[in-house]
Amino acid sequence: MASSIAVHSFILLLLFLTMHQSSAQSTPSPSNFPTPFTSVRAAYWPSGSDFPTSSIDTNYFTHIYYAFLNPDPADSFKLSITQSDQTELRNFISGLRNRHPPVKTLLSLGGGSSNSSAFAAMASTPHSRSAFIESTIQVARQYGFDGLDLDWEFPDTPRDMSNLAILFKEWYQALLLDSKVQRKPRLLLTAAVYYANTIVLIGNETRSYPAGAIRQYLDWASPMNFDYHGAWSNFTGVNSALFDPKSNISTRYGIGSWIRSGVPPSKLVMGLPLYGRTWELEDPNVHGIGARAVGPATGTGGTMDYNKILEFNEENGATIVYDGISVSYYSYSGTTWITYDDVRSIKRKVQFARSLGLHGYFFWAVNKDKDWALSRKASNTWRGGY
Repeated sequence: MASSIAVHSFILLLLFLTMHQSSAQSTPSPSNFPTPFTSVRAAYWPSGSDFPTSSIDTNYFTHIYYAFLNPDPADSFKLSITQSDQTELRNFISGLRNRHPPVKTLLSLGGGSSNSSAFAAMASTPHSRSAFIESTIQVARQYGFDGLDLDWEFPDTPRDMSNLAILFKEWYQALLLDSKVQRKPRLLLTAAVYYANTIVLIGNETRSYPAGAIRQYLDWASPMNFDYHGAWSNFTGVNSALFDPKSNISTRYGIGSWIRSGVPPSKLVMGLPLYGRTWELEDPNVHGIGARAVGPATGTGGTMDYNKILEFNEENGATIVYDGISVSYYSYSGTTWITYDDVRSIKRKVQFARSLGLHGYFFWAVNKDKDWALSRKASNTWRGGY
């Protein structure tokens, strides 16, 4: 999961290479829309945030994820929990307990800065999978979570994908047993996944997620429909393009690929960013999408939270442009260029998810909004409002 989280260079290369996928950007036919009472309006809460969960307006969310914990390879891949983690876990749950309206909580494991090879090793043997699964359930029950979420970024090989399918099956079976023994509702099981079902590597080698296992064992999968372009490229681009007529790097293509793989729309929760990506323009007079750039904008590290983008635009008198082709915004002032979403584009994207009968949407991350502007617009749109 990205924005402030560093994205591994090989993943970024894959995002670029996906442009060469040959599949057409066909949009699946709409299916029945799930009612607001059974759907997902979610957001991730980054651990270490100075934004307490008690400040979250739960009118706009149904599920909040704690991000993140990780397995410890030195301890049989059981979850690594420091004293600081223990405090944050307790505060996370207590800040959301007895809220009106209520929200469900999920413990997310992994994240963009996690060690992918550790997850690969964990998933590779029955013993390590069992230790990991048992640890996740124990921690979720101990702190009072309603579910578990895997954010493995990303399985590298076909064997990793095969092992991922086994992990999902064994995890689900363990959750069923736990529910029976505890006499409590089964914990939810979800996963954050690549924006498209298949990733194309150098030489057109591909790896695909185990759609059958996702369909059978997960409550839903959450494609990360953002970080399509960033300052790793020397050209400006759109962080979260709904459409891209020139490539397959778009939400329309990504969600369509998941549905074509056999994962039903009712098991997909579409990702939306509450942050933008920045560039330093090579020439401030050339400032459209695709303009040459020399790296991330000064002082931003390549990302900027939505609330900070609004401040930047106002303080610098930035020019703001809505791009109807990609359904996104960009702004520029001097040599600083930012791609982001605002109320209008978020509404269009939620309408898109709704029209396809998806199970919902999620934001990365809840602490980056401005006065709940995007969260409110998304929630109202999803529920049939404006």
